[in-house]
Amino acid sequence: MKERMERLKKLHDARNQARVSNQKEVIAENNMKKLPANWEARKRKTEWLLAEEAAKDKAATEGKDFDRVKMLGVSVSEAEMALRKKRKGDGSFSSYEAQTARQYERSINILPPCIRENYEARKRQEAEEGNANANDPLKHLNPRDTPSAVDNMVEHLQKQIEKKKNFSRRRTHNDDADIDYINEKNARFNQKLERFYGEHTVEIKKNLERGTAV
Repeated sequence: MKERMERLKKLHDARNQARVSNQKEVIAENNMKKLPANWEARKRKTEWLLAEEAAKDKAATEGKDFDRVKMLGVSVSEAEMALRKKRKGDGSFSSYEAQTARQYERSINILPPCIRENYEARKRQEAEEGNANANDPLKHLNPRDTPSAVDNMVEHLQKQIEKKKNFSRRRTHNDDADIDYINEKNARFNQKLERFYGEHTVEIKKNLERGTAV
């Protein structure tokens, strides 16, 4: 009888402990839901800044140059990768103007040398004749593209279309996500905006949902 009562007591204590643990998990989960959507990113950034400040203080205490100490901790491969990124650019989205400029440079670089030479020669010629034709409203209609140049442009556009088809992939659809798009292309555009500017608009969205936006 005594052993049975002890077993019952242990089971009772284990059940109470499990209930308390579950309550703590529920409270922690509710608290996490109340945090901003970009909380994890902000937390990582704060931790990095604190570690950076601690390393600076340690270097200053030891009378060392922090930048030099930091560079000593960088591997050769990481340093070479950073240098290549600096020279070439990281290729990530910065602005639509920069993206268009990169696309233009890529398009120019794949042109045959003869076409590029003709293009540069025409630019120089137009610059020389610019002052003489300054008052001519139809001066931009004078240079005519050759049929071969038009064919080359069409071929380049067709290659771009084929490349997009080959690299396109079907995105997984989330039925619970908010519908803020009118078609698939618009959905991808909105996802890009959210990826780059979402953390700056979290509070605005919450105010709009609560109806407290000014």
